[in-house]
Amino acid sequence: MASLKEVRSRITSVNSTQQITKAMKMVAAAKLRRAQDAITQMRPFAQKLSEMLGTVSAGAEAAADSPYKQARPVQNVLLILVTSDRGLCGAFNTNVVKAAMVRISEKYAEQARRGTVQVMAIGKKGAEAMQRRGFKVNTNHVNAFSSLSFSTVREAAEEAMEQFVNGEFDVVDVIYNEFRNVATQIIRAEQMLPIVATPAPAGVTTSVNYSFEPSEDEIITELIPKTLKIQLYKAVLESNASEHGARMTAMDKATENAGELLKELRLIYNRTRQAAITKEILEIVGGAEALSGE
Repeated sequence: MASLKEVRSRITSVNSTQQITKAMKMVAAAKLRRAQDAITQMRPFAQKLSEMLGTVSAGAEAAADSPYKQARPVQNVLLILVTSDRGLCGAFNTNVVKAAMVRISEKYAEQARRGTVQVMAIGKKGAEAMQRRGFKVNTNHVNAFSSLSFSTVREAAEEAMEQFVNGEFDVVDVIYNEFRNVATQIIRAEQMLPIVATPAPAGVTTSVNYSFEPSEDEIITELIPKTLKIQLYKAVLESNASEHGARMTAMDKATENAGELLKELRLIYNRTRQAAITKEILEIVGGAEALSGE
């Protein structure tokens, strides 16, 4: 049985850990509110922009001839992996890395064997995990979350778009966590390039008449790259909100576990203390009997 000093030391240690997890939960909750507001405002804009692009580009020559729509035999693959910079958020990062490995094994196994699958990491944890697995990782944008803004994410999107247009990569996929609520994040693996036309949902009409100024082709030429940048920015905002939700949930569970452990340790402490007192009483009684017998 552990000594009273050892048990007291463990109680102090667990109590300190519980205070830290409580503080981290509160910090994550504060950050989550701001991140949730950001993604809530971004979603309608990104969705409407995509719908408008799909509608106006249906019969436009500029859309059909866009370099971002040119499909090629897939030889070189770029995966944009959106994770966090820090841990202590449950399986948040692990799930993204697992999804990336599943995506590679299901769609790009041959390219992976040839070593033509590259990763662009947004977030340090994804970069570290994929480097350990032997993949070539672009870390130019790994610190995007240290100063998260549209301009920061735009640089990553522009680099991926330029590499696709130049033929360095034949397909670009984005893998990230989509935020649903504090306890639920859904892994998304989406093709960013080449652009794939998405059919309108059943019952939804897309026959909208637009007036173009200066011209339809010029607008579409400008609209396609902007839409791609917005979609990547939306994915990063989704991941940011998901990270704080996952960390808040993980820290809440850790605080509860620490509380349960403290109950057990205090019970062990009381039992150990009671056993020590009983032993001392028995020794005193035994000594007194020995003296009275003399």
